[in-house]
Amino acid sequence: MAGHSYTATVEWRRGEGDFAKGRYSRAHVWRFDGGIEIAASASPYVVPKPFSVEEAIDPEEAFIASLSSCHMLTFIDIARRAGFVTESYEDTAEGVMERLEAGRWWVAKVTLRPTLVFSGSAPDAATLADLHHKAHEACFIANSVKTEIVIDAPRLATKEL
Repeated sequence: MAGHSYTATVEWRRGEGDFAKGRYSRAHVWRFDGGIEIAASASPYVVPKPFSVEEAIDPEEAFIASLSSCHMLTFIDIARRAGFVTESYEDTAEGVMERLEAGRWWVAKVTLRPTLVFSGSAPDAATLADLHHKAHEACFIANSVKTEIVIDAPRLATKEL
């Protein structure tokens, strides 16, 4: 099977400000196939306002969201194959930045906290944990990173419709 290729266009323009002193906007745009455009910026935790845009997505948030989204899409399909009908899935994912030995920063841990609603019969706790484990193992994004990814199972809430 041949691999797949994905593209994103990231565009930034210098604009106003004292570039030499680092006083310039980090606001930029992400463009994807299908025409979607997303306002992006450095995180205000990394670059203080007004040189960052708090309302825009930052790379750290995008990284966490991509892990959560990949896990969700994989979980829903694995649960479907196991005979469960997922009606809704909501995850409040959290990433933690830490320093490496050399003083550089990295996203060391991402915790996924999905809340699920099933129609019909819902999986029991052991089956639900197994479905999440299988989804984690199959998630393309999780397989691409060294960040610790935790599924916070005690916070899982399920109900039948």
